[in-house]
Amino acid sequence: MTTKEKKLPDIGTDTRKNSGKKLILFNDDINTFDFVIETLIEVCGHDPYQAENCALIAHFKGKCAVKNGTSDELKPYYKEMILRKLTVEIQ
Repeated sequence: MTTKEKKLPDIGTDTRKNSGKKLILFNDDINTFDFVIETLIEVCGHDPYQAENCALIAHFKGKCAVKNGTSDELKPYYKEMILRKLTVEIQ
């Protein structure tokens, strides 16, 4: 009896500059849940369920990754959320 080796598909490597970054939303005592949820829907394109879960995670754990991408992709989201007085950071 012989065994065959399974090969994984070749997905290549991601060589984009600054790939794998995350936009992190931090908990604060200023903004309401409703405002944070509305912002995540409007700015990040979250559906209401996803936005609510991210708001709850940020509240209970102190932070939540709300968007993934390169630094250049995340900058517009970051800037808009800063304008709306949310505490965010690209990591």
